[in-house]
Amino acid sequence: MKTTACHRKGGCYIGTFADLSLDVARLYLFGNVKFLDLLILLMVFDIVTGIAKAIKNKSVRSRVSLYGFAQKIGIFVVIVVANMIDIVLDLKGMVASATVLFYIANECLSVVENLAASGVKIPPVIREKLLGFAKSDDDRDSGEDKPNKKNEKDL
Repeated sequence: MKTTACHRKGGCYIGTFADLSLDVARLYLFGNVKFLDLLILLMVFDIVTGIAKAIKNKSVRSRVSLYGFAQKIGIFVVIVVANMIDIVLDLKGMVASATVLFYIANECLSVVENLAASGVKIPPVIREKLLGFAKSDDDRDSGEDKPNKKNEKDL
């Protein structure tokens, strides 16, 4: 009979305990939130396309990158808070799921904007919708109804 390191040390409980602890922490912090993996993937795409945009525009700044990473961490904090609200109010994941879906939509928009600013051609339908979002954001900030020339140029 072949002996392994686990047999000599009395079992491989350390690895399984660590895996179980991570699963318990994930379940407690994030609950059974749907689409969390998709959000993480979109965040990675957003980071990669943002770096590509910065390289193309020759505007790579470490402070801007750190601010972006801090925003991503903040998103997970908001999701944890939403999950805690779900647990306390026994809402069965509704608030956390809605929060994750909101951030998925936000990350999709960010990825498309980064790609457009990097020179990737965006279909006209998507381009028009993005210009509409950019215009409504500008209106909300200034209170006026004027187009955002910077965003129109990027798209």
